[in-house]
Amino acid sequence: MPELPRFLFITCQVGAEAGVKQELAHRWPTARLAYSRPGFLTFKLPEELSSAADVDLESVFARAHGFSLGKVQGHDLDELARDAWQLFARSAGPDCPAVRRIHVWPRDAAAPGEHGFEPGITPAALEARAALLRHCPRSDRLAKDAAAKVAAQPGEMVFDCILVEPNEWWIGYHQAGRVASRWPGGMLELELPPHAVSRAWLKMEEALRWSELPIAAAARCAEIGSAPGGASQALLDRGILVTGIDPAEMAPEVLQHPNFIHLRRRANQVRRRDFRKIRWLTADMNVAPRYTLDVVEEIVTHPQINIRGMLLTLKLFQWELAQEVPQYVARIREWGYNFVNIRQLQYNRQEICVAALQKPFRRKPISPKIS
Repeated sequence: MPELPRFLFITCQVGAEAGVKQELAHRWPTARLAYSRPGFLTFKLPEELSSAADVDLESVFARAHGFSLGKVQGHDLDELARDAWQLFARSAGPDCPAVRRIHVWPRDAAAPGEHGFEPGITPAALEARAALLRHCPRSDRLAKDAAAKVAAQPGEMVFDCILVEPNEWWIGYHQAGRVASRWPGGMLELELPPHAVSRAWLKMEEALRWSELPIAAAARCAEIGSAPGGASQALLDRGILVTGIDPAEMAPEVLQHPNFIHLRRRANQVRRRDFRKIRWLTADMNVAPRYTLDVVEEIVTHPQINIRGMLLTLKLFQWELAQEVPQYVARIREWGYNFVNIRQLQYNRQEICVAALQKPFRRKPISPKIS
């Protein structure tokens, strides 16, 4: 294995760059910012990581990352592709593990929701990927399904190409590991289904795939902040029994679903007996993170309520709240959830998603008296 490059690339949501810098400064104080654009950053790594085979950032705000090899520039796709492979061969060296996948994605053009923008794989990225596949010098080493929209497998070497500008590609690579690292740019290619009543369907579906929480069909889930029902639909589509908690109106098509119950009140007004059979909890409220956690804590710490796992959306009304993320994790762990993972998802806006799970699940003693 050759000495790996000492530069790291990171892509993130536009606006989240400060959060990324803060996380790296905390973990590797000697890492230095090298080049940045909104949604794209490179860092010179500290010496202790100069020969690391892989780097797990354990970052909330980094959507994708890998080792950076530099950039290629030009106007012709085929020329760019050839230059990209030549750069890879020069910089990674002949002993680098064989590339099995090719991931191509653009840096975000704007903050999610700004002028209708949604992060995702663009037509330009698909064209660039096709050119890279055409000119791959060792296409025989690629996975058999590398040309299809199939996620990388854990351990596979991935060739990364980020479209930072229309005629500027940054090249790198990473080893697939955690779920998001198996998707190009850490992004799913989801489409809002025709029956969805809001984009919350996308947020919930991505959260379920990323978290891999073991929520089985026919499991009972309570959703706090369920209106108008897009996230509930994502759960219902998986056969989950959903209790929506929200004082606002639900969409008629959600109310009519046989596996949906609407409790039209605030969470603190719901009788605790209504949570008796609930094992999973989701929450997405337009309030400050501490208020969301206050509401959830009253439910999950109740002696007769047994919530196995949760998906919580925490709103960051000011980016400065990113500094409080470790406090949020510590608080959730205090409730008995020993698995806590946090990520700013592709379909999150200025917010983060928390997945929490009790492993193993420990039921509390059942009492006949619950109000």
